[in-house]
Amino acid sequence: MSDSQSLIQNRPPSVANLFLERIEATPDGEAYRYPVPPASGEGPDEWRSYTWGEAARRVFAIAAGLMDLGVRPEERVAIASGTRADWILCDLGVLCAGAATTTVYPSTNAEETAYILADSESRVLIAEDAGQLAKARECRAQLPDLAHVVVIEAEGAVAAEGDPEGWVLSLDELRKRGEAYLEEHPEAVKETVGALRSDQLATLIYTSGTTGRPKGVRLPHDAWSYMAKAIAATELVRADDVQYLWLPLAHVFGKVLTAAQIEVGHVTAVDGRVDKIIENLPVVRPTYMAAVPRIFEKVYNGVAAKARAGGGAKYKIFKWASGVAREYAKVTQDNFRRTGTASAPAGLKMKHAVADKLVYAKLREAFGGRLRACVSGSAALAPEIGYFFAGAGVHILEGYGLTESSAASFVNPGEAYRTGTVGKPLPGTEVRIAEDGEILLRGPGIMQGYHRLPEKTAEVLEEDGWFHTGDIGELSEDGYLRITDRKKDLIKTSGGKYIAPAEVEGQFKAVCPYVSNILVHGADRNYCTALIALDEPTIMGWAEEHGMGGKSYAEVVGSDEVHKLVDGYVQRLNEGLQRWQTIKKFRILPRDLDIEHGELTPSLKLKRPAVEKEFGHLIEEMYAGAREA
Repeated sequence: MSDSQSLIQNRPPSVANLFLERIEATPDGEAYRYPVPPASGEGPDEWRSYTWGEAARRVFAIAAGLMDLGVRPEERVAIASGTRADWILCDLGVLCAGAATTTVYPSTNAEETAYILADSESRVLIAEDAGQLAKARECRAQLPDLAHVVVIEAEGAVAAEGDPEGWVLSLDELRKRGEAYLEEHPEAVKETVGALRSDQLATLIYTSGTTGRPKGVRLPHDAWSYMAKAIAATELVRADDVQYLWLPLAHVFGKVLTAAQIEVGHVTAVDGRVDKIIENLPVVRPTYMAAVPRIFEKVYNGVAAKARAGGGAKYKIFKWASGVAREYAKVTQDNFRRTGTASAPAGLKMKHAVADKLVYAKLREAFGGRLRACVSGSAALAPEIGYFFAGAGVHILEGYGLTESSAASFVNPGEAYRTGTVGKPLPGTEVRIAEDGEILLRGPGIMQGYHRLPEKTAEVLEEDGWFHTGDIGELSEDGYLRITDRKKDLIKTSGGKYIAPAEVEGQFKAVCPYVSNILVHGADRNYCTALIALDEPTIMGWAEEHGMGGKSYAEVVGSDEVHKLVDGYVQRLNEGLQRWQTIKKFRILPRDLDIEHGELTPSLKLKRPAVEKEFGHLIEEMYAGAREA
């Protein structure tokens, strides 16, 4: 048995146990960094830190405070907050109290927040601010189980007329209650952690879902303990890493990163403000970070737009350097696969060295200059964008998993990563490809089932533990997985041809630097069409350069000039497609797709049914008068 297999098989029952081990091992080591905005409201944030020992004192006080409020093992405590260090400390406090965390996106509206709190029977809600408190108060009549709301940012979050006594308290007040509780019961937290069983419920994550009501995914303590050990075994992260964590912690992708960090013990800088990413990277200077494909697409489009704005010569250099990066990445990855050495021919190495000085080095500096690896997940990364970053020295390791599998089932291994694949299964995870191409998974990371939905659970989880992912994929002979599409998203044209829309959409994102989102449609039709949303900063920059300055976004994207521009990229896309995959017609949307309109999930996945419903008139317009075969 290898050391990694031994570690996984002999794992403790919970991440709470791992947390206690981490505190004992490195109490004075830096654990979390967090930004503090200047008092004046102007100037850069100040970054402060918690050591593991300081984090532990806060976590224990939160855990004891919850016990003092009457929270018992496996009862649910919800967290509705953006990504911040307090989220992690509260989550650990919930786990150390033996309770289970219900995660709620802060962007979730009051109605759906109420549904999640009621369905999970959450006893306490930890709310980020007065806005999150207001959602709970608006629906309090529907929440008989909700005994308390604890507010992280207490300003403006006070008890209101009609609130039960003690219903609202601040996080500081909860910690003080906990400190007092620990004076009387000093061993309460350690005893509770010591009594945890691996099969106890630890987390209830509601899938944002592309259709219908969200389902609560039940993840036991053992799933997170396994994930922490398995990720550490891949050597994906190291003890000397600095991780930049901005992903939503209500999402399983963000949540799993917190478990791995506790096992490995590296520093994590936490700030969920997406608009601060570009500003934070040169300050934090991470060695490791995770992101969703949309972030890499925006960076790529932004770099291309900046080069274009610099004039024809600069843009020509950028396009040349982009081609060199892709060629270099493909050649070195292929050589590594065949020989174990990431080599390239002398001529290509020389071109790459020149392009590095002119383009790539500046790109790496924008990421802080120390980035060893990025992990991309939640959706497919267009291979051509992946190859560009790989060739530029920003190594994007794609991974794969679902909420139902605790996020990380596959990840690309370090130097041996292969763009366009999601890598190999984590140690301890089994994979099987069904006859229809569906990916099946089995292992300690798989959920117990959907909360209070046994029929839905039975649809995807077999009695022998195999989980049906709903994704279609292919395994290479040496175990690398390539995702083809969602099973339910495959398009069958009226001519009987199957098309994977995500594959076509990914190729378009690689050729068109202005696209933000694209939806390919063609089910039961005799040709494919597309709805295309353009990235506002990049297309408005193009408009300024082409005599359209002063016009609104809607006016710009509705213009003949932009239609002609996009049509050129659609034709380039079509050149590389099979005839039945080609986009015959397209419409540019008057606005970008977003979470607020329900067209994207909080992890920025496309909700196809919602987009097709909202813009159905444009789809019908593209098929009007066409003869359907």
